[in-house]
Amino acid sequence: MKKERTLIINKKIALIGVTVMAFTFSYFQQGEKDSQARFKNSEMEYTTSTSNIWDIAKAYISTTRVEATPKNTVPVQAISIDDLMQEKEAVLYRLGHSSVLIKLDGQLILTDPVFSDRASPVQWAGPKRFHAAPISISDLPTIQVVAISHDHYDHLDKHAVKQLNDKVEHFVVPLRVGKLLKKWGVEENKITEFDWWQSHTISHIEFSFAPTQHFSGRGLTDKNSTLWGSWVIKGKQANLFFSGDSGYFSGFKEIGDKYGPFDLTMVETGAYNELWSDIHMFPSQSVQAHLDVKGQTMMPIHNSTFDLALHDWQDPLEQVSAISAEKKVRLVTPIIGEKIMITDPKVTSHWWREM
Repeated sequence: MKKERTLIINKKIALIGVTVMAFTFSYFQQGEKDSQARFKNSEMEYTTSTSNIWDIAKAYISTTRVEATPKNTVPVQAISIDDLMQEKEAVLYRLGHSSVLIKLDGQLILTDPVFSDRASPVQWAGPKRFHAAPISISDLPTIQVVAISHDHYDHLDKHAVKQLNDKVEHFVVPLRVGKLLKKWGVEENKITEFDWWQSHTISHIEFSFAPTQHFSGRGLTDKNSTLWGSWVIKGKQANLFFSGDSGYFSGFKEIGDKYGPFDLTMVETGAYNELWSDIHMFPSQSVQAHLDVKGQTMMPIHNSTFDLALHDWQDPLEQVSAISAEKKVRLVTPIIGEKIMITDPKVTSHWWREM
C-alpha cells in the first residue's frame, strides 16, 4: 500500500513538473531571428499547444516503465591525468550525457560540460545523475576550448562554468550565450560567439557552428533569445561532429556536404518521444543523421546520465546498437570514462547489459 501511495504521489509530481515544463516550452518560438529578435529553426517552428501539453502530462502519468533509472551501479572508469597528458593520439572520453573530453592535436576540448548532480535550475529538484563524473573539475588540467551547443540546463551548467573558468582558455558558444557566461564571471576576451555556418580557428583547431532543429531557453522570459546548434571540430589528426540536440532534418545532409566526412560523430541518442520528435531524434534517426553527415564511427550521446523522457534508461543504447548493426555503421558505446581512439576505435562492450 505504501509503495502504491508513493507511486501515485510521484505521478502527481510528474504531472505538475511536465505541465510546468510544457507551459514553458509553449513560450518558445523557433537560427534565424524573427521580428522580436528571437531565433527560429530553418525548416519548422516548434510550438506546444494546450492540447499537446495535456498529451505530454497524460503520457507521464500513464506510461509504465521497467527501468526508468538504473537498478544497479553504472560503471565508471576514472580518467588518469598522467595518461591523458602523455597521450599523443586523438582520443576522447565520455564524461556523461553530452559532456565529452577530447584530445585533438595536443589540445583539450570539452563539450557541453555538466558536472552538477541535477540538470536543473536548482539542486534540490530535477533530473538527478545516474553516476558520478569520471573526473572532477578540480582534477582537470587546463582546457584549451569549451564548446557549448545551447543553453538548456542539461548542456549549460552554471556551476560547472564558474568552476571551470580559471582552467579554460576559451569558450565557443552560440549567439547570445556569451551574455550568460559573462554574467557568471567569464571574461569577454575568452568568449567567441558563433552564428550558423561561421568558422573560427582557436588553439590551432577549426571550429564551425552548424544548424540543428531545436530551441533554447532557461526560463519563462528568454523565449529563444539564444541560438542553438552543432559543432564541427577539425584538426590535423581528425575531423569530428558534435550534434548537440536536434530533431531529424535535412540540415544534416547539408552539414555532411559542407564539412564531411567525419572520422567520428557524437550524435544525440536519447530523450526521444513521438510527442516531441521535432526536437529530439529517435535512435533510427540518429543513425541516419550520422550517415547524412558522412560519419565513419558513431558514438551515441545524450543518454545514460539523466532521466529526461519516457523510455527505459538503457533503451537508447539497445536500439542504436541493433540499428547500427543492421545499417553496418561502426558504433562505439564506451563505459563512462573509457578512452576511445578516434581514428582507430576498438570494439566496445554492451556494458549496460552486464550491470
